[in-house]
Amino acid sequence: MYRLVLMLMLLVTSLTHGCSVFTNLLSGGISTAKLQKASLVIENVTIVDPRTGSKKISQSIVISDGRIESVGSTLIQKPNKTYKRINAQGLFAVPGFNNMHSHALQAENSPAVLLLMLAEGVTGFRQMAGSTELLSQRAAGELPLTEKAPALLAMPAEPIIPISASTKDELSELMQRQKKDGADFIKVGWMSPSLFYEAIVESQKLGIPIVGHVPEGVDPTRAEFANFRTIEHLGPGDVIWIACSSQKAILLSESIDKPTRILPNFKLPNFATPIIQSLIAGKMKRFLINPVLEDSPARVSRLQKALTSFDRNKCNALAEQFVQNDNWMVPTLVRLRTQYFQNDPEYQKDKSIQFIAPHAYKEWLSVLNDFNRISTERKLIYKETYESQKVLTKLFSDAKVPMMTGTDGSGQAPGLSLQQEFKELAAAGISPLQILQMTTIQPARFLKKTSTMGLIAKGMNADIVLLAADPTSKVENLGTISGVIRAGNYHSKSDFDTYKKTIAESSDKNINL
Repeated sequence: MYRLVLMLMLLVTSLTHGCSVFTNLLSGGISTAKLQKASLVIENVTIVDPRTGSKKISQSIVISDGRIESVGSTLIQKPNKTYKRINAQGLFAVPGFNNMHSHALQAENSPAVLLLMLAEGVTGFRQMAGSTELLSQRAAGELPLTEKAPALLAMPAEPIIPISASTKDELSELMQRQKKDGADFIKVGWMSPSLFYEAIVESQKLGIPIVGHVPEGVDPTRAEFANFRTIEHLGPGDVIWIACSSQKAILLSESIDKPTRILPNFKLPNFATPIIQSLIAGKMKRFLINPVLEDSPARVSRLQKALTSFDRNKCNALAEQFVQNDNWMVPTLVRLRTQYFQNDPEYQKDKSIQFIAPHAYKEWLSVLNDFNRISTERKLIYKETYESQKVLTKLFSDAKVPMMTGTDGSGQAPGLSLQQEFKELAAAGISPLQILQMTTIQPARFLKKTSTMGLIAKGMNADIVLLAADPTSKVENLGTISGVIRAGNYHSKSDFDTYKKTIAESSDKNINL
C-alpha cells in the first residue's frame, strides 16, 4: 500500500496536533515592512534587449519612484542631483530574472530566502503553493516583500488534492471559494484523470488559470487539456513520455486501469480540510525532498517502458499541439536532477548549504541515506530518465513551446538555485539568449504584464540586473552579477556579500534583514 495513503489516515486521527506550528512555518516569519520605491540613475551601461540580444552602449537609465522614467544616451541625459547615481561603465543591464516555480514563502526563514533569491538576480517569483492565510496576508500587505525581496507575481490558495475535493460539485465549490479568496490561479496535482479534466473545464467557467502537475493516467492530447496553462517539471512522471511513446495506447490504458499511486477515496469535512492540508505539508517534507523514493516497482517499470518506446514524431506532434494550445512549460531541471542524482557529491559541497537551517540539512542527509540504499539498476534508470528529460526540453524549445525558468526551491535543500537552472538548460542545448528570454520576456508574456516587466524601457518596473559580462555569449555570464536594482533600490555585490555573511552566521538562518 502506498505509504502516503497511510499517512493521510494517520493525519485524520491527529487533527488537534501541530496546526499552529505549521501556520507559523508557512507564514515564514511574516513582516509588516513595506516596499520602498527609490529613484536612481544608472550611467554608462550597455543595455541588452532580451527579445533580440541586441545591445546599446553608453546608456543611462533614469529611475523615479521605482519605475523607469527614461532611457537614452548618457551624453544627452540631463543630470539630476537629487538622484543617487551609479556608474555602470563596462557592465551589461538586463531585466530582472523571474523564478516561475518557487516555494519561497513556505520557507521557515522566508525573508532570508527571498533576499538570497534577489542576490542571484531574481526580481520576481511565482509562489506555487499558497493558503487562505497567505492570500489574506498578501491583501493586508503583511508578507515579507520589501525592496530586499523579489516581487510576488502570482500565488494560488492550497493545491487541490483528493481530500479537499472528490466530486465535481465539491471541486466546483472549492475552486469558486479559492477565486473569491484572491487566488491568482488554481493549482492541481494528485487527483484522478476524470476530476482533473473537470477542474480544467471549471477553471474556464470561472475565468481563472489552472496549472500544476499532470496526474497519472491523463492524456495531454485531449481537448480539455488545451486550457491547462502551465505544465510543471515536464509532467512530472511518465505522462508526457507516454504521450510520446509508440506504445501510447497500451501504456495509457495501463496507467488508467492500474495506477501506481493509489488515491484516497474519501472527502474530509470542510472545517478539517485546511488543517489536514497543513499537516500533510508538514509531514510530507521528507517525501518532498525526494519524491522518487516513493516510486513503486510498477511506476519505475512503466516510466522505463515509455522512455524506451520514445517516438520523436509523436513527440513533435505533441509539441506542435502545445504551441497551438499555448500550453506553457516550466521544466525545473534542477528539481528533476536533485531527485535523480541526489547522491552527486557536488550537492554536499553546494554553497547554499551555509544558508540552510541545520535541522533542514540534517533531514536532507537522512533522505540521502535512503536514496543511497536503492538499487544500482534503479539509479541507472533515473540517470537515463534525466538525460532524456534534457532531450525533451530541447525538443520543446526547438518546437517553440513557450517555456519559463523555475526551480521548485524554498531554500531548504542544496542544488535548487535559478543560476543552476540556467546551467542545466544550457546543458540541454538551450542558448544563452533563449535562457535570458525564458527568465525575462516569457514570464512577462505569460502573466500578461508586458507593459511593466521584461524589458528595460520607459514606464517599466525598475527591476534590473547588472552583469559584468555579455549574457548572450555564454550562460555563465548570467551569473556575473555586479548589482541588482529592485523597485529602484540598488544592491551591490558587496551589499549581497554582507547579507549572505549575516545569514550564514545566524544559527537558525531565520533573520529579518
